[in-house]
Amino acid sequence: MAENIIATRAELIKTKGRIKLAQSGHRLLKKKRDGLIKEFFTLLAQVQHLREELDERYRIALNKMNLARILEGDIRVESAAFAVREQPSLEMSKKSIIGVSVPKIQGRVTHTRRSYFDSIAITEAAEQYEKLLAKIIEAAEIETAIRKLLAEIEKTKRRVNALEFEIVPALQHRKAAIALRLDEIERENFYRLKISKRKLAA
Repeated sequence: MAENIIATRAELIKTKGRIKLAQSGHRLLKKKRDGLIKEFFTLLAQVQHLREELDERYRIALNKMNLARILEGDIRVESAAFAVREQPSLEMSKKSIIGVSVPKIQGRVTHTRRSYFDSIAITEAAEQYEKLLAKIIEAAEIETAIRKLLAEIEKTKRRVNALEFEIVPALQHRKAAIALRLDEIERENFYRLKISKRKLAA
C-alpha cells in the first residue's frame, strides 16, 4: 500500500511538471505568434507601398519606351535591346525573422553600357526599365517573406490553441483524477491504521 502511495504521488508530481512545461510553452508560443503578426503587418505595409511604386515606375518606363519607339522606330529599339551583353544577376541567401527562415534576394541590376549610337530616348527607356527591375526584385523578396510568415503564423496559432484548449485542460483533468485517487488511498490507509490500533489496544 505504501508503494501505491509513493507511485501515485510520483505520478502527481510528474503531471504537475508537465502542466508547468505546457503552460510555459504556451506563453512562449503566444509571444512568438504576436511577434510574427507584428512583423507580418510591417512587411505588408512595405509591400503595399512598393506595389504603388511599381505601378508608377512601370507607367514611367512604358511611356519612355513608347516615346523611344515613336522617335527611333521599333527596329532601332529592338537592335539596341539585342546589343546588350550584360544580364542582371540574382544572389539568393537566407535571413531569419523570429526564427522563420526567409529568402534574401540580392539583385545586381547592371547599368548596361550602351552604344554611343543609342539615342537619349532609348537610353532613358532602358534606365527606367532597370529601375523597375530593381523594384520588382525588392518586392519579390518581401512578398515571399510575407507568405512564409503567414504559414508560420497559422502553424503557431494551431499549436497555441492545441495547448490552450486540449493539452493543458487534459493534463489538469489528469492531475485532479490522480489527486482524488491519492486522497482515497490515504483515507483507506488512515482507516486501516485506526482499525489496527484498536485491535492492538484490545
